[in-house]
Amino acid sequence: MAGKSDYLENKLIDFLFRGQTFIPPATLYFALLTAAPSDSGGGTEVTGGSYARVGITASLTSFAGTQAAASTTASTGSSGTTSNNATITFPAPTASWGLITHFAVYDAISSGNQLYWGALSIAKTVNNGDAAPQFLAAALTVTED
Repeated sequence: MAGKSDYLENKLIDFLFRGQTFIPPATLYFALLTAAPSDSGGGTEVTGGSYARVGITASLTSFAGTQAAASTTASTGSSGTTSNNATITFPAPTASWGLITHFAVYDAISSGNQLYWGALSIAKTVNNGDAAPQFLAAALTVTED
């Protein structure tokens, strides 16, 4: 994963070092982008053609612990990496979405705050009538360093 947003970095600093309340989102929303974001946000999210962010409940069963892919217990590993335990499937496109180059994770189904973002290992053009884009289980990883 390429980056953590400035928004999330600030929330974590305030929570850990400054005693401020931070309530993490109960659902994480995954988005597809046609232009690169940065830690300050931005990027160009797909619009139209039945596109929608995909919401996944934040839980031990949804995302792997740092000790192993597909694990469902609290993290005990040293990798600093988690991944999706189930396939994340977007709606089937009913119009061309363009060249998908990045993904982002948000705290809301629309607008909201970008939390993480990353480049796809292989960019993919999504056209009208293509199969629904997806991240297979363990294919989307987030690493804390």
